[in-house]
Amino acid sequence: MSDKTTIGFIGLGKMGAGFTARLLDSGYSVVGYDIDDACCQAAKARGVEIAASPAEVAERADIIQVCVISTAAVEAVILGEGGIVEVKQGDGKTVVDHSTTELDTTKRLAETLAQRNGMQFVDAPVSGGPGAAAEGRLAIMAGGEQAAIDTIQPLMATLGQFTRMGEVGAGQATKLINQALVLSNYCVIAEACNLGNRFGIDVSKIPEALSSGYAGSNLLNDLLPRMVEGDFEPRGYARQILKDLHMLQDAANGLNVAMPMAGTANALYSLLIAQGKGELDGAAIVSLLEGSNPEH
Repeated sequence: MSDKTTIGFIGLGKMGAGFTARLLDSGYSVVGYDIDDACCQAAKARGVEIAASPAEVAERADIIQVCVISTAAVEAVILGEGGIVEVKQGDGKTVVDHSTTELDTTKRLAETLAQRNGMQFVDAPVSGGPGAAAEGRLAIMAGGEQAAIDTIQPLMATLGQFTRMGEVGAGQATKLINQALVLSNYCVIAEACNLGNRFGIDVSKIPEALSSGYAGSNLLNDLLPRMVEGDFEPRGYARQILKDLHMLQDAANGLNVAMPMAGTANALYSLLIAQGKGELDGAAIVSLLEGSNPEH
């Protein structure tokens, strides 16, 4: 039995599987919940105790991590029937939202939890994917009061690079900046892959050839080989990328900020989804370009 605290985890899909594997490997006990019974059974086989509701997870743990697919899902977990807000005494408990969640909703949920049951709230979206979650090398960008940040700091240190960006909402703002950089580059890397194929060079060598120059990057190393191989098994889904791009565009419009590159990525992923490829990995964006082979 571990002498570490029990961690609650809500959302046991691809990212949740990576998170909980890392937590268990680090000696934490984990109690979890997901609306999908198959995800629950897979998590149980890994050693996660399964609860009947988000509220039960929050009752049994002082730090409750949430990683679900949409803003609506985050709201349901916290305010819906059987939600975290139903915990009568939340003093000393902290909710950490790792989802990509709309800013206004993030701030409202934090205020509601503080008022209704005294829980602290940190928005801490992540970048890196399920593999990085399992290996403890996520980029974690956080917003919250310093006391809440201090509470979760030791836990976050086991999961990756943890940076407080400001008050509640600052983590989600930083994630939108991350998405502007990453998702636009998905499209740029796809263009480069197609260009290399047209030149007839060995495109698989591009990451190595450019590694010491300005073009070298974590994303290039991860993404381009999968584009070359036509490996579109989802680490994350193209439909989720489009959701994030819509969220980014809405936020930028609200600030009257021009985002032409992100707008192009939005249009390209809209085309990809219209082709019925929303369940593929985001790397499938290369299949829109001449000369690619999505059936590879």
